[in-house]
Amino acid sequence: MTDMHKARIHAVVVNHEEQYSIWPADREAPAGWTPDGFTGTEDECLAYIDENWTDMRPLSLRTWIRDHEQPGMS
Repeated sequence: MTDMHKARIHAVVVNHEEQYSIWPADREAPAGWTPDGFTGTEDECLAYIDENWTDMRPLSLRTWIRDHEQPGMS
C-alpha cells in the first residue's frame, strides 16, 4: 500500500445493521451506509472502529436474541 493511500482521509460509515466500514471521505457514502461523523487516516479510522464496534453481531440478530430471550437466562 502506498504512503499516499495510507494518508488519504477516510470516513467511518455505518449501515442499518450497525456494521462499520471506512470509505474515502471525498466520495459520497455508498447506498445503505451513513457517515458516523469520524474522519481520519485509514489507520485512525480502523482504530476508531476497533474501539467503537464492540459487538460484531448484526443489529437484527441482537434484536432477535433480545426478543426471544427466556426469563432468567442472561
